[in-house]
Amino acid sequence: MIKEMVSCDNVTYKYSEEGNEESKVAIDGVNLKINKGEFVVILGHNGSGKSTLAKHMNALLVPYSGNVYVDGMNTSDDKLLWDIRSKAGMVFQNPDNQLVATIVEEDVAFGPENIGVPSDEIRRRVDDSLKTVGMYEYRKHAPHLLSGGQKQRIAIAGILAMNPECIILDEPTAMLDPSGRKEVISTIKRLNRDMNITIVLITHYMEEAIEADRIVVMDNGKIKLEGSPKQVFSNIDMMKSIGLDVPQVTELAHKLKKNGLNIDTHILSISEMVDALCQLK
Repeated sequence: MIKEMVSCDNVTYKYSEEGNEESKVAIDGVNLKINKGEFVVILGHNGSGKSTLAKHMNALLVPYSGNVYVDGMNTSDDKLLWDIRSKAGMVFQNPDNQLVATIVEEDVAFGPENIGVPSDEIRRRVDDSLKTVGMYEYRKHAPHLLSGGQKQRIAIAGILAMNPECIILDEPTAMLDPSGRKEVISTIKRLNRDMNITIVLITHYMEEAIEADRIVVMDNGKIKLEGSPKQVFSNIDMMKSIGLDVPQVTELAHKLKKNGLNIDTHILSISEMVDALCQLK
């Protein structure tokens, strides 16, 4: 039985720049394994290779060298393309780019219809998916009238209707306000916790990253750091050196420690900071 949902084996990818004979290396010998049911966040500044890597996970891109496997299927095998994309769905930054119909429920039905799912099964999937993301009451609405957070939840419902085992989200909250970001992250966490769907989240918001089982930090196409949120964010100097922040409370804990306060430096949230400060004598 395959435990790994996604496996990247020595993956390299190059972009050819127009008018330039030399190719730009976007991913440089990446090895990464993501287990079924895991919630993994990939961090990195712009140009680090994180979005390019994400697109390899449902065969939007295939490696220049090396291999990517999704549930044991090699993404370089054209015959497996639709099987791979049924297993691993992708949600992008701008929900408007994923909404194709004028009515919410028709949009969610689009994917299953295209792969020939029977109409009664489509009805069930659409209703279940919309209920899962908390948007069932909006099923007759026009998507363009919804908020950014609601649109992104509809985009997630459209992926859910395909019955995926893995969802890759490429900065899905980048264009949303704080309320919309909270809606989407809450939905993602629930899918992972309640439905055991493997989540790969690309983000630059540190408060979203602390929710993960594991964080992968990329820089210049390579994986620089990997571990639990507490392990990764304790490496403040390394994170800063590659242009990334850490949660503010983590940085505060380190500064308090440097100033002689006996406090845990693996703090990730305000509630953990409050608990730590209350325990000081």
